[in-house]
Amino acid sequence: AFTGWVQRTFQSTQAATASQNTCAAVDKATSPVPKDCPVCSYNEWDPLEEVIVGRAENACVPPFSVEVKANTYEKYWGFYEKFGGQSFPKDHLKKAIAEIEEMCNILKGEGVIVKRPDPIDWSVKYKTPDFESTGMYAAMPRDILLVVGNEIIEAPMAWRARFFEYRAYRRIIKDYFNCGAKWTTAPKPTMADELYDQDYPIRSVEDRHKLAAQGKFVTTEFEPCFDAADFIRAGRDIFVQRSQVTNYMGIEWMRRHLAPDYRVHIISFKDPNPMHIDATFNIIGPGLVLSNPDRPCHQIELFKKAGWTVIRPPVPLIPDDHPLWMSSKWLSMNVLMLDEKRVMVDANETSIQKMFENLGISTIKVNIRHANSLGGGFHCWTCDIRRRGTLQSYFD
Repeated sequence: AFTGWVQRTFQSTQAATASQNTCAAVDKATSPVPKDCPVCSYNEWDPLEEVIVGRAENACVPPFSVEVKANTYEKYWGFYEKFGGQSFPKDHLKKAIAEIEEMCNILKGEGVIVKRPDPIDWSVKYKTPDFESTGMYAAMPRDILLVVGNEIIEAPMAWRARFFEYRAYRRIIKDYFNCGAKWTTAPKPTMADELYDQDYPIRSVEDRHKLAAQGKFVTTEFEPCFDAADFIRAGRDIFVQRSQVTNYMGIEWMRRHLAPDYRVHIISFKDPNPMHIDATFNIIGPGLVLSNPDRPCHQIELFKKAGWTVIRPPVPLIPDDHPLWMSSKWLSMNVLMLDEKRVMVDANETSIQKMFENLGISTIKVNIRHANSLGGGFHCWTCDIRRRGTLQSYFD
């Protein structure tokens, strides 16, 4: 046995010697990131040069599981129970696809490079040792990807219907990696039953207010989970909320991963159904933040003491009868800054257009009303890959 071990060790040493070229390639890969790396973004407002825009193609209604129920409005529960695992209404999807195509064309016209995820059949059923589900979509890259400097972080997500959503983006991310970007995938949760409070009581908005105020959410602390859209960037300071899809373990993972170069701050809101921060608190410039008047921030003095201007956006104009299956009307403030003086805003939301114009910010008006129904505004539908700027601190 000892002779056999010696022989195997010798063979392994020979193989290692023969693979010196491979080792050299590994050494080379650890060299500094090239100056022409296409991935570099530190905040939400520096001049936008490259962006990923999501796809509505093949979008499916997620199965009506406990985490979906906790994040949706009661008036749509029947819709989820009836159509879970099936396509969203075809006519509606067709209009949403056309709106996003036009949005991409407008971004290109503004000088922005646009990348798109791969189309995938989200109706395919899948099974892990812990659950079964079908997929949802690759419509909201902001939910799954967070760019911090030259690093792309893949979020682990919290909905079972989004477990394999990363597959639509892998081709793009591999291209960025091959061009010098850092690529990190956060720990993939099992999404076992223990991650969710199966008895989470959500009979009314009042229930949700009480639970959120008590720090109780449908996701537990069984394992880390977070959606990237619960984080918003301002240089060295990154703000995050504990929500129905982002738990404290997920926040702590991000805090440790990004330290010491970045500081992750938890902020909270009077919100009965916290899920993604950017329709509640949207940073639009250095020292400038939109704060939802219906969901006031409990830590707003932190920003005021730092000299920031806090702006209350006007009431949204979207009609009550327009379907918003996964979001509130406050997608009106879910805008995309092309730079400090240009913003992409909904063509129908004339009130917020006027607000931006009064701030000296030019509005680029685009209609994505049908795309809104899938759960996001311009910020949600995009992930900014490159903004022309440098890492700064806006709170020191």
